[in-house]
Amino acid sequence: MEGKGHCMARLALVTGGTRGIGAEVSKALKAAGRTVVASYTANDKAAEAFAAETGIAVERFDVADFHACEAALRRIVQGHGGIEILVNNAGITRDATLARMTREMWDSVIDTNLGSCFNLCKLTFEGMRERKFGRIVNIGSINGQAGQYGQVNYAAAKSGIHGFTKALAQEGARYGITVNAIAPGYVDTEMVRAVPADVLQKIIARIPMGRLGHAADIARGVVFLTADDADFITGSTISINGGQHMY
Repeated sequence: MEGKGHCMARLALVTGGTRGIGAEVSKALKAAGRTVVASYTANDKAAEAFAAETGIAVERFDVADFHACEAALRRIVQGHGGIEILVNNAGITRDATLARMTREMWDSVIDTNLGSCFNLCKLTFEGMRERKFGRIVNIGSINGQAGQYGQVNYAAAKSGIHGFTKALAQEGARYGITVNAIAPGYVDTEMVRAVPADVLQKIIARIPMGRLGHAADIARGVVFLTADDADFITGSTISINGGQHMY
C-alpha cells in the first residue's frame, strides 16, 4: 500500500456528483482525503451551489457523449492530474410500459446510464493501468437485479452495469484496478420523494429495515470499495437496500 501522502492526493471523478446520491458520494470521498471532481449535465445553479458549499470542483459535460467526455477528461487531467478513482453514478429515468415506450426513451436511458460507463472507463482505464492502481465503482440498482414494472430501459441499463462490472474486473485485476458495483435500493432522494405517498408507503412496507435508504448509506459503500487497501475486492456487486432484495 502506498504512503499516506500519495493516498491523500488520489483524484476521484464522480459522475452526476452534485445532487442526490452523487453529492453524498463526492462529499464522503473528500472527507476521506481524496481530491474530487463532480460532473453534472445541466443544472448549473445546483452545481454552483454545491461547489460553493463543499469546495469540490465541478465539471459540466454529457456523460452519454463520448467526445464530450474526452474533452472534459482532458480538462480535468490538465487541471488536477490523473484520475485514479472513478464513480459512475450518473443516471436518468424515462419510465413507461413497453407498449408506450419510444425508441428515444430507450436510447436515452441506455446511453446515459450504461453508455456512460463505457465512455468513462474507456477514457480512464489506460491511465490507471499505467499507474498500476485504479478504483472503479459503478452504481447499479435493485431494479437491475429484480426488474421493475414500467422500467424495461432502466432495468436493462442497470443490469448491464452489473455484467459490465464483472467483465471489466477481469481485465483490470492484473493491473491493480478493482471494478465493483453498488446496487442501491430505494433511497430518500428527489426522484423517490416524487413518488405518490401511498405508493411510497407500499415500497417501505417491503423493506425489512422499515425505512428508505439514505444517500450516505451508499456513499459509505463507495468509500469502502475505493480505499487503497480494498485491493482484494473486485467484480462484486454490493446490495445496499435494507434487505428488500437479497441477491
